[in-house]
Amino acid sequence: MRRFPVALGLAALLAFSVHTPEEAAAQTLAPAREAAPPPAELEAYIDGIVRDSLVQDHIIGATVAVVRDGQVILKKGYGAASLSPRRPVDPDRTLFRLGSVSKTFTWLTVLKETEAGRLRLDAPVNLFLPESVQLRDQGFTRPVTLRSLMSHSGGFEDRALGHLLERDPARVRPLAVYLRQERPRRVHPVGQMSSYSNYGAALAGEAAAWASGKTFERLAEESLFEPLAMGRTTFREPRPARPDLPAPMAPGLAADLSRGFTWTGSAFRQEPFEFIGQVAPSGSASSTADDMARYMIALLDGGRVGEGRLYGETTAAALRQPLRRTPAGINGWRHGFIAYTLPGGLSGFGHDGATRTFMTNMTLVPELGLGIFVSTNTSTGRALTQRLASRVVERVTAGPDAWPRPARPELHAQRKLYEGRYLGTRRAYSGLEGMLARLSDELRVEVTPEGRLVTREGGRIQSWVPEGPVTGGRFISDTGWERRVFVIEDGKARRMLTALNTQVYERTPFWSRPGLLAAAAAITGLAALLTLGAAVFRNRRDFRQTHIQARAGVLQGLQSVLWLSALGLFLGWAATTPESELVFEWPGLLLLAASASALVATLLSLASAGLLPFVLRSGRRLDSWTPLRRAGFAATAAVSLVFGLLLALWGGLSPWAG
Repeated sequence: MRRFPVALGLAALLAFSVHTPEEAAAQTLAPAREAAPPPAELEAYIDGIVRDSLVQDHIIGATVAVVRDGQVILKKGYGAASLSPRRPVDPDRTLFRLGSVSKTFTWLTVLKETEAGRLRLDAPVNLFLPESVQLRDQGFTRPVTLRSLMSHSGGFEDRALGHLLERDPARVRPLAVYLRQERPRRVHPVGQMSSYSNYGAALAGEAAAWASGKTFERLAEESLFEPLAMGRTTFREPRPARPDLPAPMAPGLAADLSRGFTWTGSAFRQEPFEFIGQVAPSGSASSTADDMARYMIALLDGGRVGEGRLYGETTAAALRQPLRRTPAGINGWRHGFIAYTLPGGLSGFGHDGATRTFMTNMTLVPELGLGIFVSTNTSTGRALTQRLASRVVERVTAGPDAWPRPARPELHAQRKLYEGRYLGTRRAYSGLEGMLARLSDELRVEVTPEGRLVTREGGRIQSWVPEGPVTGGRFISDTGWERRVFVIEDGKARRMLTALNTQVYERTPFWSRPGLLAAAAAITGLAALLTLGAAVFRNRRDFRQTHIQARAGVLQGLQSVLWLSALGLFLGWAATTPESELVFEWPGLLLLAASASALVATLLSLASAGLLPFVLRSGRRLDSWTPLRRAGFAATAAVSLVFGLLLALWGGLSPWAG
């Protein structure tokens, strides 16, 4: 489910060569099948990877299914589904939460409703929505369509904090109510870029449900799960029944749900169930390895199920067709499914998924007739779910190339072309959530002296080498097959595309640097302390002042108190609010108070700036402030005003926006 500017000229992307996945894979199809190991050998290989990960990455349990040529060649559970009482993972019975892999069911449901004539992919999505949920133009002329939602190019900002997940089932809202109350801003024209949107997928699910006259949960069951005999797969969640919501998960399934865990660094902690039913089409599904094996076999066989078909040839063709023209190695969205670049020049499609505790991946490789599903029940499972499919494909195709790829020393001379700070488009663009995104989601690009490009985002560091000319903007992982592509304009990289293409990273303007905001905050805090200290220790002879200066002095003192209060409240919020809790507890009383204090302080700073000409000119020498105090007032007003304007640009002065 993973959760968070300027116009993007797609014309620049068209300069890159584009190859279809089918073309890329055709060259390797025959040798790959000849090199395939027997199932027992492949099972032993996967066992080694998964069991090592459970120990090294501190994972409680995992479930895996591998299919090939219409047969299940591996279906296995590892570790535990719960600790108290201890319950082993059963691939036939234990349900794992799928996160955004749920979206593949949603997109197939939309495509089936399109085949039935109840939806049209290129018509405005508002035609298929109840009036209360319909999107507003918000200044954009091109309407959002189901096709644009499938490629995550609807142009929405991404907001998640405080509403995407819920711990209390009483807070779960009906899908239509959620879509109306949590409608995001549209920040880009439709079709301009892909920027991942849980809201967009949920909107598509509501359109399918509204067109069919059924709840989304029931539609998915009738359309997909029942025809595939996926009796242990459901979008429903274990909660008390409510008349305004679809029926909850059946007790028999709820009893077999895996628990979710986090690793604290010294112990495992079982986490409460995370309710996603208010945005069900985006991520509330749960399933077993056995059911997912059936699903993958059907997808690999063009929708054929026994003597019948789950969906028609139109949908089968859609899953082979990228919606967006992208550089080679960059996901073009196969009607909602992610296109993967895999070892040996092969391509695949599927989806990643994550809640706070469950990590999942499903990868299908049509050229090999191969499907890999893996899910873990611990927050540390991402490394396993992201690498298992590639490792299996490497094994099937006789192993990887030699790593690491060699550095390109000539890249260092072109470092200024790429180096800088970038910010992703999958984020909130305003309010306190927008400020937090700017503070925490920045990506830094550096070039090492030996000629490797390094990206740093949070705690994740990756290195890349040029693929082609060093000024061409194409890079490949030095230990894998993942690509990064920079869009170069006016002699500098302005944007960067990732392999998954879930967002575009844009070079940040100078005012958007966290370091600048931190420096302004420190200077403002220091100025406020000096102002209050001077008021306490000022010599009595320095109390000479005019009426205007007296009022200005009061404003200066008040704004200093408010700035110190705002900074103290913000630091208190940062020190006492775990990052993992932000998705549930947002924005919180301390952060709201900090923002409100900063807003009032900024208004007082504006008033002080307005009084500045009168303060500097008023009074005679004997009944006016000293030159030093006038200079101090001017400096304090300027510093406070600059900091306030920076906070306004960052969204920090919008406590009502959250």
